[in-house]
Amino acid sequence: MIAHVLRHVLHEDMGVFHDVLIAEGWEVGHNEVPVAGIDHEGSIAADMVIVLGGPCAAYKGAAYPWLVPEIATIAERVAAGKPTIGICLGAQLIATALGARVYPGEAGAEIGWGSVTLTDAGRAGPLAALEGVPLLHWHADTFDLPEGATLLASTPACANQAFAIGHHVLGLQFHPEVDGSGIEHWLIGQAGNVDATALREGALAHGAAAGRAGAAMLRAWLAKAIPG
Repeated sequence: MIAHVLRHVLHEDMGVFHDVLIAEGWEVGHNEVPVAGIDHEGSIAADMVIVLGGPCAAYKGAAYPWLVPEIATIAERVAAGKPTIGICLGAQLIATALGARVYPGEAGAEIGWGSVTLTDAGRAGPLAALEGVPLLHWHADTFDLPEGATLLASTPACANQAFAIGHHVLGLQFHPEVDGSGIEHWLIGQAGNVDATALREGALAHGAAAGRAGAAMLRAWLAKAIPG
């Protein structure tokens, strides 16, 4: 089984998801999209694609022209019913590929550690592993719920935190792949108007539990999306 990872910036990596996939016998390959361009054939052929985060906006294809073919590739893959996960920017790119609007959140940036509130559908599926667990949030944009998608989670600052389409597509605005061990890379890679001390303390307090919950969520999603 081949997992094809679309990565946009080095510090937003697979985190605990990588260890889960390796333990379950997956072959994991990375496509560094901004520098290499989208690997269209690899993205379509892979058994699973994980679209990772990044600090650019999904609607800025004019400034970041590699976004345009990436979104087209994601749209083709999702339309074919192939297992696909999007995290943060990745979720926004899936939403864009499905025709939904992505735009700056009215509440401003949501940066820090906090739990999500699951919908009934969220509690009934793989995201149940995340309930009550503080997770890393680091975004300023949000998206409308794509047509045909099921809302799975929200926060006070961001109504659409997670969505699913059937069992094969999962969009996550937050970062369940992060266990806090690489937080210093985030603090440098995303340096700006953030409270580095609070983020660092949050990683120490919540990172290990977040990592365990994220790994459990991924294992549960794989069991539904790719049975057997």
